[in-house]
Parts: sequence; C-alpha cells; structure tokens
Amino acid sequence: MDNLALRLNNLDEAGVYSITVALSEVRAAANEAGFTVFDADLSAVHSKGEFLATVAQSIHAPVWLHKNWDALADVLGDLSWQPAPGYVLVLRNGGELLNLGASDHEIANDILGDTVAFWKTQGKPFWVFFC
Repeated sequence: MDNLALRLNNLDEAGVYSITVALSEVRAAANEAGFTVFDADLSAVHSKGEFLATVAQSIHAPVWLHKNWDALADVLGDLSWQPAPGYVLVLRNGGELLNLGASDHEIANDILGDTVAFWKTQGKPFWVFFC
C-alpha cells in the first residue's frame, strides 16, 4: 500500500490509466497520501447527459454546473470546494467507451487528459482510473 501512496504523489506519473487494483486499495492509498477520491459508478450511464451528471455528483460539483463538456472541463480545473494536495477520479463500470458514443468518449478522454495536465501545472497530481 505504501508504494501506491508514494506513486500517487509522483506528479510526473499522474495520468489516465486503466487499472485492475481493487478500489479499496486505491482509496486507502489515496487517503494515506491525503488525496481526495471521487468515485463515479457509470453502470447506469447511457448518454452524455448521464455521464456528466454522474461525474458531477461524484465530484460534488456546485449546482451551477451545466451539463455540457465545457462546464465539466471548468469544474475539473477548479475543485476549490475540495481542496487537497491531489485528486483521484475513479470511473468504474463504464466499459472501454465509458458507456458513451465514440465521439463523446473521445471528448471525455481529451477533457480528462487536459485536466491531468492542468493540475500538473499547479503542482498537484490528478489521477483518473478506469476500473
């Protein structure tokens, strides 16, 4: 567990990954590192709107979040209501395309990658795990 907690603190390694580690291990390592964990269960997602709503709920987004890609990018790049030294976003039960159509999946992946890159400029690791 200590190894995963140490790796979570490595800013250079932070990114978007598919993992097979148990969610409980990720949660424990993130807690050890002092990170905030957002857990989005995508099993009931069948559309862009449902995806956005599920992620918004998991990150405890402010009520002003509109259900569009730009708003998602904005809130993932803010998180002022969840101050932490780092973040872990777990997207589970979404399959290879996160239960989205191909074009929406591509947009979501771009936003997640941009979010990781933004937080690196802020000196904070942001991890996205698909499981």
